[in-house]
Amino acid sequence: MPGQSIPDKVPEGLVRQVALARRARRIRIMATMKVLKYPDPRLRLKAAEVEVFDGDTARIADDMLQTMYAEQGIGLAATQVNVQKAILVADVSKDRDQPVRLVNPRLIEREGEEIMEEGCLSVPGIYAAVKRAERIHVKAFTPAGEPLDLKAGGLLAVCIQHEMDHLQGKLFVDYLSPEKRRRVLEKLKQMRAQGKLPKREKIPYALA
Repeated sequence: MPGQSIPDKVPEGLVRQVALARRARRIRIMATMKVLKYPDPRLRLKAAEVEVFDGDTARIADDMLQTMYAEQGIGLAATQVNVQKAILVADVSKDRDQPVRLVNPRLIEREGEEIMEEGCLSVPGIYAAVKRAERIHVKAFTPAGEPLDLKAGGLLAVCIQHEMDHLQGKLFVDYLSPEKRRRVLEKLKQMRAQGKLPKREKIPYALA
């Protein structure tokens, strides 16, 4: 095939177009995910540890953060968005600019006790006092697979413990008495009847 002549200078407009195209390929618009609502049985599934750290892991974490911010929450576990992987995100900062992404989190140490009123994106409109450790030491990985050692206290510690419960199929309402859980279910039923919550989905598969 005969060679093609190459101009000494590439037009500036073409250079700009190529640069924008390359940038567009690198940019991925984050998407919001659907948050499962109690008592959806999928919330009881235990998350599996992430074994391959790739772009998909980072994408899930980013989409979870986007969803958490959109829902005005401070934490979210992958099981809440029907992804059975051990991933959680959190951001308890005032300006919502200090996101935490934890993959395969393990609670190494806990200290003290703290009772704090908790809510949950999967149990909207319900709040209850729950006792948890005041300070925690967690080891995990970043979405890129880098080891992460985190010590947290106060609201962040409570939030991480709450989301780690989700990864084990446990919800904060499990800390309540049977009677209080019954009232929670009744309130959610009324909210659905009033159109404040979507109707419960039909699960298209059997759950183990």
